[in-house]
Amino acid sequence: MERPHGDALRLGRHSMVGGHYLVTAVTRDREALFLEPAAARLACRSFYAASVACHADTLSFVVMPDHIHWLLIVQGELSKAVQRYKAQVSHGLGQPVWQRGFHDRAIRNEADLMPAARYLVANPLRAGLVKNIGDYPYWNAIWL
Repeated sequence: MERPHGDALRLGRHSMVGGHYLVTAVTRDREALFLEPAAARLACRSFYAASVACHADTLSFVVMPDHIHWLLIVQGELSKAVQRYKAQVSHGLGQPVWQRGFHDRAIRNEADLMPAARYLVANPLRAGLVKNIGDYPYWNAIWL
């Protein structure tokens, strides 16, 4: 039996406490829910909610219209951190928001963290949403 794409992403996944990960999660049907400023602000605040922060330390993030990118240090299980984040956003918006599963990439070399954060934060520029990253309000990085 063939597994759905979201389940396939979980095959063989394991996380290391203290490990650095770059996560991408996509909205259901790639609906551009975060074009609505209140929804985008809620998605930003949710990275720091207590229920999320006890599972992950947020280094950087960007909230795009139909997905998020999140650079984090996991404090337990990566899947649990992402599940808590997704639940926080869905609960706050009062509706299911997310496609099943997520994509993650472990960052093993600390020297790769800053370039990963720069790449992540530049997403609105590459998508043509703004010409200057300072004009895009839905991102953050600890290196500011």
